[in-house]
Amino acid sequence: MSPVPPRTRRRGLPSAPARSARKLGEIRRAQLVTTYGVGAMIAVENESFLIRGIDSWDISEAPVVSEPRLAWQLGVTGFRMPPAPDSDRARDGVRAVRFPEMYSCPRCRRLQPYRRFNPPPGRAECSTCQENLVPSRFVVACAHGHLEDFPYWKWVHRGNRTTYGACGGQLTFRADGSTASLRAVLIGCDCGVEEVSMEGSFRRQALKDLGIRCAGRRPWLKDAPAESCQEPPRTLQRGSSSVWFPVMYSALSIPPWSQGIAKLVAPYYEIFRQENAEAVKAYVRMQKLLRHHPEYTEDDVAAEVERRRAAEEAATRTDDGTGIAERARNYRTEIYEGEYRSLSKTHPEVADQEQEFVCEPPTAPIDALRSSHGLAQVMLVKRLREVRALQSFRRVDEPGPADSPLREAAISLTPPDWLPAFEVSGEGVFVRLDPERLRAWEREPGQMARAARIRENHERLLAERAVDADKPTPSSPATPRFLLLHALGHALINEWSLDGGYPAASLRERIYSDDDMAGVLVYTATSDSAGSLGGVVAQGEPDRLGASLRAALRRAGWCSNDPLCMESEASGADSLNMAACHACLLLPETSCENNNILLDRAALVGTPDGRVPGYFTH
Repeated sequence: MSPVPPRTRRRGLPSAPARSARKLGEIRRAQLVTTYGVGAMIAVENESFLIRGIDSWDISEAPVVSEPRLAWQLGVTGFRMPPAPDSDRARDGVRAVRFPEMYSCPRCRRLQPYRRFNPPPGRAECSTCQENLVPSRFVVACAHGHLEDFPYWKWVHRGNRTTYGACGGQLTFRADGSTASLRAVLIGCDCGVEEVSMEGSFRRQALKDLGIRCAGRRPWLKDAPAESCQEPPRTLQRGSSSVWFPVMYSALSIPPWSQGIAKLVAPYYEIFRQENAEAVKAYVRMQKLLRHHPEYTEDDVAAEVERRRAAEEAATRTDDGTGIAERARNYRTEIYEGEYRSLSKTHPEVADQEQEFVCEPPTAPIDALRSSHGLAQVMLVKRLREVRALQSFRRVDEPGPADSPLREAAISLTPPDWLPAFEVSGEGVFVRLDPERLRAWEREPGQMARAARIRENHERLLAERAVDADKPTPSSPATPRFLLLHALGHALINEWSLDGGYPAASLRERIYSDDDMAGVLVYTATSDSAGSLGGVVAQGEPDRLGASLRAALRRAGWCSNDPLCMESEASGADSLNMAACHACLLLPETSCENNNILLDRAALVGTPDGRVPGYFTH
């Protein structure tokens, strides 16, 4: 990752020799999608930088990540892994810019833009005191994604508006250490104005009350013009999670895209996209692409290119007026239905063939689980591949299905034709519930009432966040079926983290809930050795799965916070859970695809008084 080099030319002096951008540090590729993606701030020693847009990245050597179903849904031609660092050169393909611009010196206490300290090249150091500089702790952001430095000058002179920027004084920053609150963080100016603390700067209306408006700045995008923005700016801590929320989408690689001729063609499809069949065949012959694949011919490659081109055109057709943003929000239906169908079928391992998806039933029958626990099917996913892509990001408030398009902070100045992504290979267990038993259970009045309570709270929240009155508010997925499958996924992850030797953060859920779908996939979510050792698949064998379910249901039957947990009318963030807390169902954020909301333990085991039956006690 490389910052933009500072200007070295001064008026009246010859230009300094050009120097390459210095290398700041190393970040794993996955972190450039999940943690330190475009628009996120990263601390490097005593400096702070902002990851720049993907249109400034050097992707000439970045590997292509193929997942056509997800690409079509997000309206791009494909994905690229973030460029990896090269130990032989300073440039690694990913660019960064210094942010925030305001720094302070702990000795002389000056608070000013970084360049005014005149630091030596490659070191954030005060040229007067030779002390390491400290980047500003506070930044300003708005819900539309704009970001800028905290307006210290206006804050310290707020009692005398006529001196804004006109006093010519030097700002100072001091933390007296008397308390751990913002009252101990003091900003002053040597023009004589009284020193003021940062207390009250985090109030929702604090900046607006001072007449400070959002300037519409996007410093992560090079040469981006300021946008007109009416959102009130908010003060945030530089390291707060509210500064950057990634908006990610993922898909499992399923047949036919994950094997055979489709997998062979995938890396070359961008070359073949606009070529006719004869040109494709000529390229195959010239590059000898089939020398290690004698089972295929040039005609097979040309036919696969044409099939993929036709599928792409059908998937991206927008005659119905559906835009990219709407397709992205509804991708769950398009992506998950195909995965559900593949997970419900046997896809055995084939010798001498590279496969990214292997799904087989257990070696023993599941008749006992069908009668005792209402399971219709168990599939062992011995091999799977998941692609996760960064589409945009949010600030201040976490992403939601009712977000306005204005909240979609762009990751490039112009609409991109590719997105940064990474892939995870692992294993999992897919469990499908008995549809007849499920339909009978979800009609129980008690369960319907509990689900309706959560759904009302959720839809109220969605309506509050929706800004486009002309479009209907998205409906909440909080049905008895969804609550059950979601709680089951969490219970299995918690149990396998204890019994199977996997940390909960290395497991992940995928919920398939619809009128025609009723399944949950628990799979490994990391790309290290914890993801593909066969331990999760072993938990899916009927005898072990039965023991895991019995143990998980016993744990779900009593929480250390009961009776408060079970009897709670609403719990969790925005009252979007019922009987669910950190002592029973909640998981690490990396494991839950719904941010630990829409959970109810009673869907599994019912309530102690028996008035509301659980699926596994019905």
